[in-house]
Amino acid sequence: MSDFTHFDEAGNARMVDVGGKAETERSATARGAVYCSPDTIAMIRSGGVKKGDVLSVARLAGIMGAKRTPDLIPLCHPLALTSVKVDLAVDPERNAVDIEATCRLTGRTGVEMEALTAVSVAALTVYDMVKAVDRSMTIGDVRLVHKVGGKSGEFRGE
Repeated sequence: MSDFTHFDEAGNARMVDVGGKAETERSATARGAVYCSPDTIAMIRSGGVKKGDVLSVARLAGIMGAKRTPDLIPLCHPLALTSVKVDLAVDPERNAVDIEATCRLTGRTGVEMEALTAVSVAALTVYDMVKAVDRSMTIGDVRLVHKVGGKSGEFRGE
């Protein structure tokens, strides 16, 4: 049908069989941002959000999101992640909360979707925690910035 791996010859969706692939160390890093009003950024920085510490809660949510990726994204393999790191930083010059997630494992398939899911869930958590004071927020720039391991080798993007 095509070069897409998640479709069989008849065009039906399928989970890719990775049973014959060698286990290798794999890592993926994704980034994204939540853009807020200057007042919201100040509130996040000062710890003045009624729901609690926005960055800490979003970090935990991102980690949980990475671990639940196969429950959220059809055809993703359940993976035994060995590490999930989620970092959030406030950039007042851009009125942004920047998010970066790195996932690692030794396995037969990559962890790009887990890293992207971690960033997305962390961003949604930031939004949820401050939406009462800023409904004009936007989530954007979610992308894979680095991937290593497996047959396709290394990818670097920005």
